[in-house]
Amino acid sequence: MRSVRTISAVDSHTEGMPTRVVTGGVAPVPGATMAERRRYAMEHLDPLRRFLMDEPRGHPAMSGAILQPPTRADADWGVLYIEVSGFLPMCGHGTIGVATVLVETGMVPVTEPETLVRLDTPAGLVEARVTVRDGVAEKVTLRNVDAFALELDASVRVPGLGEVRYDMAYGGNFYAVVDLASLGLPFDRARKDDILAAGLAISAAIDAHHLPVHPADPLIRGCKHVQFLAPGSNARHSRNAMAIQPGWFDRSPCGTGTCARMAQLHARGELSLDTEFINESFIGTRFTGRLLGTSEVGGVPAVVPEFSGRAWITGTANYLLDPTDPFPDGFVL
Repeated sequence: MRSVRTISAVDSHTEGMPTRVVTGGVAPVPGATMAERRRYAMEHLDPLRRFLMDEPRGHPAMSGAILQPPTRADADWGVLYIEVSGFLPMCGHGTIGVATVLVETGMVPVTEPETLVRLDTPAGLVEARVTVRDGVAEKVTLRNVDAFALELDASVRVPGLGEVRYDMAYGGNFYAVVDLASLGLPFDRARKDDILAAGLAISAAIDAHHLPVHPADPLIRGCKHVQFLAPGSNARHSRNAMAIQPGWFDRSPCGTGTCARMAQLHARGELSLDTEFINESFIGTRFTGRLLGTSEVGGVPAVVPEFSGRAWITGTANYLLDPTDPFPDGFVL
């Protein structure tokens, strides 16, 4: 067995969505902050991302996180988030997976009944409160970065769909929130190909004509996620089909998407602070969230969100690269 690259990882899934947590084989990435490290990784380490996310080691809906030394004294670990679409500023389900792996592998000091893990992410400091019993992470509650609604009642003309109304909200990534019924599509997994095609067309149209840009960090820009709301979704219980570039659905309810949805509901006057909100995925798994307070991001009114979910470890592996492998960076079919 030959290898010119060996990457160690612990694989997990959070409410159905995979996270490959890279624990070894990647040197500290240059940068004084995790945002700078993300920028460096986008410019120089994309082959590493593709090696881990794309086929044959990954798959078209793969997601992951690369553990790094923190860049700030109040954090336990730094995290770079990767998926098939690129390097993300933040990933909610991925952070639940990271916190679970750190606790269950003993990579942080563990206390019961709760262990606090502070993570340095490109979007900011994220706190994970891990409920632990007999060494097992039974639940993770994340206090996420501040979330906000960027646009309400926006619209964009989409080829094949006409004028589409949406709200644009941020919860660590940007999300176009769209009522699925307005497109004449049912919330039905049997129609997933049609729903996904609509999502990709909408996100492409938004980026072409109404590109969202973070008011405090212009590197965070673009809409790769369209959160399609099922009929009957409201400020107590929402169901979504999350269509994501370049062509897949989030299997989890989506953590940063849950925060964006709560920010959108709050901006519309529909969700009060300290009120439980349930967000359900396309496969029926759930996150439970609430808003802890209000804040401001780059002059934009914002909220402080938290949400809870669970991850399960599914395996450990060393991912190897044989020097004769015809796909050293993976491939996309």
